[in-house]
Amino acid sequence: MYTIERHEAVVSVEHYLEEYVDVETFLEACKQCPNYEAKWSCPSYDFDVIEYWKKYSVLELVAVKIMPDESLVGKKMTPQQQKEIYENIIGEVKAKLTEELYKREEEVPGSISLSAGSCALCKGSFENQEGDCARIIGEPCRYPEKMRYSIESLGGNVGTTCSRLMEIELEWIEEGRMPSYFVLVCGLLRP
Repeated sequence: MYTIERHEAVVSVEHYLEEYVDVETFLEACKQCPNYEAKWSCPSYDFDVIEYWKKYSVLELVAVKIMPDESLVGKKMTPQQQKEIYENIIGEVKAKLTEELYKREEEVPGSISLSAGSCALCKGSFENQEGDCARIIGEPCRYPEKMRYSIESLGGNVGTTCSRLMEIELEWIEEGRMPSYFVLVCGLLRP
């Protein structure tokens, strides 16, 4: 149903902050998203994002290029079909990446992973049938030991990261048509 290509890069956090992070610009973009202030993994935050980055010295980046079966590329899709593709294909790859990064955290003391996109931990939660993050009802995170921020939620420019560090140009669903690939970007912040 799909194939993947993996791309990796390692960069100092200092360099990444100088070249790829623009908190103000990405905070404005985040405000347009329905997850803004609705998920604990998404802004607004009660901490200084730049100081969060500065607690670490190295960023290991992983980009996974997900190429759907050629029969789907360019195919016109309904919003429901787009959602199903996202949940099935991208969700599966993201779950594997998340588990891989949790293992890397165990191998590298003091490290923390950065998620590929917003948190989805509550989605499959038995105690939360609606799949909503506790933030929308004013409660603390249900899974603080597993919740991770994404690069973009911390002001990182994932498009520029992909093009400059991974040599991948992002594609988007346009006019309801399936792109030739999707890209998930995540990482590990190391001391």
